Amino acid sequence: MKLKIFTDGGARGNPGPAAIGILIQDENGETILEHGETIGEATNNVAEYRALIEGLKQAHVLHALEIDCHLDSELVVKQLRGEYRLKNLNLKKLFDEVRKIESNFSKVCYRHLRREDERIQQADRLVNDALDQAKNKRLN
Repeated sequence: MKLKIFTDGGARGNPGPAAIGILIQDENGETILEHGETIGEATNNVAEYRALIEGLKQAHVLHALEIDCHLDSELVVKQLRGEYRLKNLNLKKLFDEVRKIESNFSKVCYRHLRREDERIQQADRLVNDALDQAKNKRLN
């Protein structure tokens, strides 16, 4: 089975309160999973990696064999494609975790999508909903 993963990670402040958003679709474009959660304090780049890691874990649970990963983070995509070198040690650890999880699949592709893509916008909404819910809990 082949799945499409659309992920986004974001922090309010950089670093700041952060969250991840994941949208998983089947080959026909049907949504089979939406997930958003806070991840504590993090940078935007850490949140992008954490969203991808969680998306890959969820795809493994769903028994996917091939994965097309779509991110709006050009940095993360180019690092995973080997086009950019990793200089940040924290990102290197997350990069290594992605590589480890990739071994669960026969094929993994990484694609950069612009923020205007509706599926990336949906993942972004999941990020913001999680951050808003966490903020409201703190205020109440």
